[in-house]
Amino acid sequence: GLYRHASTHAAGVVIGDRPLSELIPMYRDPRSDMPVTGFNMKWVESAGLVKFDFLGLKTLTVLDRAVTLVREGGGPDLDLSRLPLDDRPTFDMLGRGDTVGVFQFEGAGVRDVLCKLKPDTVEDLIAVVALYRPGPMDNIPSFIRRKHGEEEPDYLYPTLQPILEETYGIIVYQEQVMQIAQELSGFSLGSADILRRAMGKKIKEEMDRQRHTFVDGAGARGVAQSKASQIFDLVAKFAGYGFNKSHAAAYAMVAYQTAYLKANHPVEFLAASMSLDQHNTDKLNAFRQELRRLGIRLLPPDINESGASFTVTRDSTAGDGVRYALAAVKNVGEAAMEALVAERERNKGPFTDLADFARRVEARQINRRQLENLTRGGAFDGLEPNRRRVFDGIDRLLSLAGTASDERASGQMGLFGAGGKGSGGDLALPETEDWPPMERLRQEFEAIGFYLSAHPLDAYGRALRRLRVTSAADVIARRQSGPVNLAGTVIAKKERTSGKGSRFAFVQLSDTTGVFEVTVFSELLTQHRDLLVVGASLFLRAIAQAEGDAVRFTVQAIEPLEAAFEHADAEVVLRVGSAAPLDSMKSLLGDAGTGRTRITVVAVVNGHGEVEITLSGRYAVPPETLLRFRTLPGVLDIREG
Repeated sequence: GLYRHASTHAAGVVIGDRPLSELIPMYRDPRSDMPVTGFNMKWVESAGLVKFDFLGLKTLTVLDRAVTLVREGGGPDLDLSRLPLDDRPTFDMLGRGDTVGVFQFEGAGVRDVLCKLKPDTVEDLIAVVALYRPGPMDNIPSFIRRKHGEEEPDYLYPTLQPILEETYGIIVYQEQVMQIAQELSGFSLGSADILRRAMGKKIKEEMDRQRHTFVDGAGARGVAQSKASQIFDLVAKFAGYGFNKSHAAAYAMVAYQTAYLKANHPVEFLAASMSLDQHNTDKLNAFRQELRRLGIRLLPPDINESGASFTVTRDSTAGDGVRYALAAVKNVGEAAMEALVAERERNKGPFTDLADFARRVEARQINRRQLENLTRGGAFDGLEPNRRRVFDGIDRLLSLAGTASDERASGQMGLFGAGGKGSGGDLALPETEDWPPMERLRQEFEAIGFYLSAHPLDAYGRALRRLRVTSAADVIARRQSGPVNLAGTVIAKKERTSGKGSRFAFVQLSDTTGVFEVTVFSELLTQHRDLLVVGASLFLRAIAQAEGDAVRFTVQAIEPLEAAFEHADAEVVLRVGSAAPLDSMKSLLGDAGTGRTRITVVAVVNGHGEVEITLSGRYAVPPETLLRFRTLPGVLDIREG
């Protein structure tokens, strides 16, 4: 049968030694096909039933998917229950605090503990799980010092050393409380459990009764009364903090398994992790930053390469990477993307062009919003790189898809037969220029939830260093306090009114390391409200204030990043392989003397010799111009000084 927790509605399973209806009242819950107990979780135990709680963890699905991806990629067929428990790369990674995606160990505080502890056994991980909670964490500094031999362990009494050795003399687990009562005072397991519960509740009369039994039992085993009473007090102090070791061990094993996969199979592990969080933009962005840190490529969504979920791409030259999931694009729907992938994989293979795509999809499974976001996110780039052209032609795509679906339904065939090139008519997309680079990125952001193929700040290159800009992630990682220079692209703004009636705003920005939030108070908000719009890239002078695991940023000055960029001296070296881009470069640069950037053109002659020309005068070269330079045919490379 099932029982339901009276307040949280959590469910568990109960068993008895006879039909449950002979022991307790039962009722039929419309949400379950099993009978449910009429008693709550505490009363069922008193009625003689044994209760089992089951906790569903998303992490278990991540592990299962990662193991499958490893096997499908030709790697070992991993058995998580038989992993070596002394894997050096796993413990080295944990000791560095590189734990993004690792169960139980992701928070900044627990990462700090791991970095100081340098765990090298699963027992250390079990202890961290048990200690890292309010109360017990007061013992963490001593635990770390004792592990590293900087403080002598105290085992309370010689016969207790085997019980307390793995935790360096610190009582960490409820089981240790029970073992101490057994070893020192001859308690039975049942009596020791009653003692543990009494110590947790700290009811004076019950504690006095238990102390008497404990001291008498210890005395019968040759322990002095004063020593036994002192040990009772110490055990009682820790017992309230004690954590169930069997629970901590199960969590630590799952944590170790996730860490093992991340340390030894990071591409598969992160692809699996992203699949289970594919509708959580913040988590996906965090995983994206981790991929970048590890040097693993995150490839954009592609109608012919992506799965509905995140997948692993194999490339012996560029290295394995993670392919972005179609279903992780905003507002496209998982079922529709699974149907798209099924059509591609089960029928005629990859879509040869957009017309082929339109003819083969079911019109009732695809709509304008889905096609818009797939286009903005870059999913059709492999068929047509001009995203604006596809976007403006969505009506024609939908019309062709509808015609082809109608033909299939009526059994008709086009001029060249079912599925032939002529079936459903032709697809003529509008002739139009693509969105400018910054607009293209803005559209991508809207569809993905963060900047994927590039970031608006990429265009500023080394200028950010000249402006002494620090990434928000670095400030947060160092828990830095004091003045900082930040740069970011606005992604959201929320205005509020203070208790005194003045307006202020929380502004979310994105830099190349992730998302951060700043506070803008009344005077600056009034002065620069027109700058605080989504998509604007800003240079900020701010005060950082570390608060626990987080850092709060209060803005002191705001300037458009392009303006700050133009105030900084710069040098740009353009390598070209032919004369083809020169006219376009000349028109984009405009007149000399308008800015502070020196331009050098290096012409590569016949593929090996080089001619270097430094233009006279200084030019205004905004980031948009740099981005346009990169797209010109014949431009080989751009370096900024």
